[in-house]
Amino acid sequence: MSESPLFLLAEHTTLGVGGPAAHWREARTHVEIQAALAWASERGLSTVVLGGGSNVLAADRGIDGLVLRLRNAKLQASRAGDVARITVGAGMNWDAFVAWTVAEGFSGLECLSGIPGEVGAAPLQNIGAYGQEAGRVIRRVEVVDRATGATEELSQEACEFGYRESIFKTKLAERFIVVEVEFELSKGPALVAYGELERALENEPEPSLLRVRETVLNLRRAKSMLLDPSDPNGRSAGSFFVNPGVSHHEADAVEERARALAVHAPMPRFTQGAKQKLSAGWLIEHSGLTKGTRRGQVGLSTKHCLAVVNHGGATAEEIVKFATEIRQRVRDTFGVTLTPEPRPLGFLPGELAALYD
Repeated sequence: MSESPLFLLAEHTTLGVGGPAAHWREARTHVEIQAALAWASERGLSTVVLGGGSNVLAADRGIDGLVLRLRNAKLQASRAGDVARITVGAGMNWDAFVAWTVAEGFSGLECLSGIPGEVGAAPLQNIGAYGQEAGRVIRRVEVVDRATGATEELSQEACEFGYRESIFKTKLAERFIVVEVEFELSKGPALVAYGELERALENEPEPSLLRVRETVLNLRRAKSMLLDPSDPNGRSAGSFFVNPGVSHHEADAVEERARALAVHAPMPRFTQGAKQKLSAGWLIEHSGLTKGTRRGQVGLSTKHCLAVVNHGGATAEEIVKFATEIRQRVRDTFGVTLTPEPRPLGFLPGELAALYD
């Protein structure tokens, strides 16, 4: 394990906010993870695991505990014909892993190209985009129990994957640290089953995996959804809110409200199980908070209403205030309550009640 004199969360999160961590460690093995947990436990400290920092909102006060960075970036593949079981360390860069699968000709993750962060976050929030979800091809997740230091394995079924969620965000929240993820991928054609991606590839009936990856990257780049230091919209946590799921009746009511407000743009909605999924970005924009809306150094991306952007020097408090305004505006306008996607770190109980209720 290693530690430096100062670890500013603002320097390790894509939103660029957050104060110092009282303590931090890097761990590359199970033994080092267990040692770090024991060290924190002996001192009565909480432990926060920080991956790529792309889906977190860190408090200005920082964290009065241990921040643990996982550096295990192993990649081992076992092949049987056209099928491969691939074990990947939690600390491996997610997009680098996706690029590897595409180069090897394995389908199933190509539409998840360009998503920032590390592999360990994939099962936590069941990352998904353009018609694919990581949970569909995850077969096993190896974890370390925070309380006991014991190593356990959870099957795909045990992970209870849902839309942007898993058992690690619900029943087992804060219990386990993901250390390895096993994927099962097969040789085969690319999956193109999402409207925006289909339109971008409409003249290519059988696009290659590489072509799909390149197209996804271009679509994300056009929305400032790639990590790019030169992009003025680049300092964000990606999509700040998840697309809400409502009943058919509630979706009809939202459309009726939109008509009453003379909103002429068609309201996106699609069926997912028993729910209707609505577009959080559409709801934000048509509540009156258009692309580029700013409150000082915080604002909406000029390209995508789902991204809350730090234009430089913003504080976590300012981001929380603006995100709360967005949430309240959508609720007042359409009667829909948006759920934030970033994981809050270092906030005191009650501080985020209006945003994370």
